[in-house]
Amino acid sequence: MRPAEAILPAMTEPNPAHNFLTLMPADEFRALLAAWPRLPAEEADLATAHGRFLADDLSAPEDLPPAARASMDGYAVRAADLFGTSESGPAYLEKAGSVAIHEPPTFALLPGQCAAITTGGWLPEGANAVAMVEHTHDLGAGTVEFRKPLAPNDNVLLRGEDATKGEIALRAGTLLRAPQIGLLAALGIRAARVGRLPRVAILSTGDELVPAHETPPPGRIRDVNAHALSAMVREAGALPSMLGIVPDETPALAKALGAALADHDVVLLSGGSSVGARDCTVAALDSLPQARVLVHGVAVSPGKPTILAEANGRAMFGLPGQVTSAQVVMHVFVLPFLRHLAGACDAFSRAAGRSAVLARNVASRHGREDWLRVALEEREGDLPLAHPRLGKSGLLRTLLDAQGLVRIPATREGLGQGARVEVHPF
Repeated sequence: MRPAEAILPAMTEPNPAHNFLTLMPADEFRALLAAWPRLPAEEADLATAHGRFLADDLSAPEDLPPAARASMDGYAVRAADLFGTSESGPAYLEKAGSVAIHEPPTFALLPGQCAAITTGGWLPEGANAVAMVEHTHDLGAGTVEFRKPLAPNDNVLLRGEDATKGEIALRAGTLLRAPQIGLLAALGIRAARVGRLPRVAILSTGDELVPAHETPPPGRIRDVNAHALSAMVREAGALPSMLGIVPDETPALAKALGAALADHDVVLLSGGSSVGARDCTVAALDSLPQARVLVHGVAVSPGKPTILAEANGRAMFGLPGQVTSAQVVMHVFVLPFLRHLAGACDAFSRAAGRSAVLARNVASRHGREDWLRVALEEREGDLPLAHPRLGKSGLLRTLLDAQGLVRIPATREGLGQGARVEVHPF
């Protein structure tokens, strides 16, 4: 990985003051993350490539299909022979033979002829369409009645229609889902170069935390974020490692960070990112050799105290300790960043979500990007209503009751009731 100096030249010198009051605009923060070098590529076979991002453009080694093939059971025909055909004025063709699905035909169609064919069979020379069997009637003695006209290429998979030999079949950055894996298999490609899956360390900070399986004594709380963040990392296709709870002590946190950096690409620290007497995240980061705090504070709500640091090309995020804030920052910034590292070509493009109509007025602060949790109410014949789920950032309920997030741009001072919005699903 290239160091951060090669990512944004303007940020080659860290700010020793870490001025939390100077917030980075959300779009600048995205640009910084989108410029981070991707992880190296590796080869994966079809069994393990699913869910990975293609590292290079992939050219088709052959045409797919290799020849024109029937997409329906019926009869291969010359479309011109059925011109003007109808229920009241059928056409009659002579059957020249049958096409076996497992071998190409050895005969050609002459004008006035047809050939029985099954789905997937290669069209004989001279044929350019397939009549569906339900639109025909075999009269016996080699004569077939046709009751519907056809245009050239009707019910036919054309040669090279899925992929053309020598041309790009899949672009670099493509997510290999089931259809893409199927295309690779159809082209005889057994392995592909894909982006390496990010290894993500998760540390929880706070003297008040106890493991989730323990009963907390008065004044203590269970560590929720480690498990929630681990699940989110896994949903993004990355590989999480929960490394436990670290006390609010700079030396202990610095030691834990150093150990996490040794074999992980990204480190997530939950808690300790805000301005407080016990918060020591920035101090611990500053104590690490080669580490630099790039950002301490983003103009976004929730999630203003987010930290981003870099050490030898590895990213470290200081996330808010409040569960809702931490998860919104994950959805908006960290999960796209993980997909970017893994090779996604458009991880930070704000793809259209689901359109909805805002159910009530919502205020926002100019200069700050707000992410509103909303629940959707379906309406027959109209766009769903998006009901804001407002609440304190320490409550899980605003996430449990919501289906997605609505972005309020930093240039706005809110959205009005009835405004059309895009809901980005969790």
